[in-house]
Amino acid sequence: MVRYIIRRLLWVIALLFLVSLITFFIFYTLPSADPAQLRAGRQPNPELVEQIRHNLGLDQPWYEQYYHYMKQLVLHFDFGYSFQNNISVREQIFDRLPASISVAVGAAVVFLITGITVGVISAVRRRSLLDRTAMGMSLIAISAPVYWLGLVSLYLFAADIGKFPVPFLLGAGSYVPFSQDPSIWFQSLLMPWFVLAASFSALYARLLRASLTETLSEDYIRTARAKGLSERRVVLKHGLRSAITPIVTAAGLDIGILLGGTILVETVFNIPGVGRLAYDSIQNADLPMIQGTVLIGAFFIILANLIVDVLYAFLDPRVRYS
Repeated sequence: MVRYIIRRLLWVIALLFLVSLITFFIFYTLPSADPAQLRAGRQPNPELVEQIRHNLGLDQPWYEQYYHYMKQLVLHFDFGYSFQNNISVREQIFDRLPASISVAVGAAVVFLITGITVGVISAVRRRSLLDRTAMGMSLIAISAPVYWLGLVSLYLFAADIGKFPVPFLLGAGSYVPFSQDPSIWFQSLLMPWFVLAASFSALYARLLRASLTETLSEDYIRTARAKGLSERRVVLKHGLRSAITPIVTAAGLDIGILLGGTILVETVFNIPGVGRLAYDSIQNADLPMIQGTVLIGAFFIILANLIVDVLYAFLDPRVRYS
């Protein structure tokens, strides 16, 4: 297991290097706005643009810029400075990371609780009206785009602009850090949590229903029932433990994806997180900020994948790593 973890950590480094290289290459290959012109203002003269381009190092070949960037990153953990406002990328990301973690972790808690609960009930009461209703609603939730669901939720339920306002559902732009006001923090994130969790909850409910339905038909489940065990113990202790393995795999990856890409929810609800920072950076062609947010997102996704692989061995004794 230790050797496996070490190998995977080496792969993490290699993958992050590859992600940074691809990001750099795409930025300089595909058409995009000129950061020097954006920073120079609306009516810049050519001399000013060239001076800014030289100060930012944009007049060098992209591979030289990439070499200097990686050198600073590896030796000093320095993501560089924003092209737009000359602020440290690392400081900007770390300042906004708590907001993104709040959004992602809260949504993960919501979709795990609702998805597992609905999936278990649907599997136990298969083909009932409750099962058919839950699976039908899950199809709708999976099909609804996050940004559309967010805008509709604000329009209907936001306390400030909603047609049917709910007092404890605060609207866009109401986010405050937990340390500043825990109550406002919680209320401002309730709607983003449920919006972001909707499609994941539906997907997990369908996945667990299929897995648990198959597990409950196994011979050892019939043996447990024949021994006189209660149906609740059979389902939760014997059935759910085996059926939840694919859920753990998907959850680890999805939580990493949530941490790495809450851009749509943060943009719709105006939450000052890393996702919103990435969106603004793309709008301004701010390569150092784009590179920093992409690397942070990739790191969380890869780390979540590693944690899931390790947990797999503990949940399923048949899994071994050499």
